[in-house]
Amino acid sequence: MTPPIVPRACVARRPPPALLLSLALLCPAAAQAQTATASLYWAGTLHAWLAVMLALMATIVGLVSGPYPRERPASFLVGMMLSWVVLRAAAAPGAAGLRPLLMTLLVLCGVQFLLRQMDWKRSWIDHALLIQCLVVPASLLLTGGQVGLLGKAWHAVLSLELVAAMGWALWLRRPRADEGAGRDFGLMAVLLLPTMAALLAELLLAAINEALWWEAQPWLSLMLPLLMLALGLQLVHGVAHARAEAERRIATVEQRMAERIAEVERGHSQLVEQKLEQVTERERKRIAADLHDDLGAKLLTIVHTSESDRISTLAREALEEMRLSVRGLTGKPVHLIDALGDWRAEVVSRLGQANILAEWKSPAEDVEHTLQARSYVQTTRILRESVSNIIKHSGATHATISSTVQAGDFILTIQDNGQGIPSELDGRLDRGHGMASMKSRAKQMHGQCLVESGPGWGTVIRLTIPL
Repeated sequence: MTPPIVPRACVARRPPPALLLSLALLCPAAAQAQTATASLYWAGTLHAWLAVMLALMATIVGLVSGPYPRERPASFLVGMMLSWVVLRAAAAPGAAGLRPLLMTLLVLCGVQFLLRQMDWKRSWIDHALLIQCLVVPASLLLTGGQVGLLGKAWHAVLSLELVAAMGWALWLRRPRADEGAGRDFGLMAVLLLPTMAALLAELLLAAINEALWWEAQPWLSLMLPLLMLALGLQLVHGVAHARAEAERRIATVEQRMAERIAEVERGHSQLVEQKLEQVTERERKRIAADLHDDLGAKLLTIVHTSESDRISTLAREALEEMRLSVRGLTGKPVHLIDALGDWRAEVVSRLGQANILAEWKSPAEDVEHTLQARSYVQTTRILRESVSNIIKHSGATHATISSTVQAGDFILTIQDNGQGIPSELDGRLDRGHGMASMKSRAKQMHGQCLVESGPGWGTVIRLTIPL
């Protein structure tokens, strides 16, 4: 775990390849020494590069995870990285007294990061690690700076603590029911198991063969900084993924909020429309009641008390028109079969008084449809205007009124055998005999009123309105 102390001569200058080949031919022992020196040189170079990379990674992790309270365990990873960097810088013989303290700090940060990353926290572990940071340097200080056997013992204990923390963190990440936990466990196993093996191999070699340990230790100690780099990259990737997920959730919440706002606005619009409809309905009923009670009573009085037949007739017609308007204002739907009965009685009576034979043709089968109150009023007025034209202008002796229901439409046809519309109005039917008024009323009902006429062959008016 401790970075190797590489002799300055070996690190500063590497022997040229030609010199290495010559030494290998002349003296095998010298060649072996040069090979060991080259190995130490490359190991020292890798350690230096890893120190720079870890310092940079510690800065990145601190900046990325600092603003987020949920990423507080990352501060221990930053401490672990910086402890290793300072421990690498303190590898010179003159700084040997700092190494025990730096090693205990490294182990403290490493254990805390591995366990808190899994939300596994125990107060006794926290206290033990803090006490250890005081006990290890103090015990070595009592030896007068001579590390010796006690230093090796503490090195083994600290290494085993780190291995145990890695093993327990891996156990806490063991696969559960969901697939995501299995992938996370596999990734952590790839990262932690080689480092655990390197730390244990380092301890085993130190106990069995010190010469072999001196050769392997610089390379085995590379696993720990490589692990810290990988953990740093994983943490940065996790923060970036969490931020992307948070932005996606924010977008989803905003979309749902927009949908709810639109729904509330639609509900508010419907309530406003319902309220307006209720107010309008109440106003219609009030106007209808006023017309019926006041104007209707006065017209009825004129009908019964007037000595002039013309005034009485006009009052009666006005009373009928007023009653029709009141019926339209009340808004009550009218059964089509009842409307046909009312229309038939009125049309046959009016045409009969004018000595015009009226033929009424009802639908072939019983109809169960209803007409809106406004549609009933407008159709009645169109029918009255048509009958008035037959009586006043056509000179007809026969009129046929037929009705039918077809494809959801009500079709009313009025045909006479009169002289037709005069030729001077040819192409301008809308201007004569109230045709424009009838077409306008039909348009208000989303229907149409067609007029066909010609001198000598009568007039046909066809009204089509949707039911």
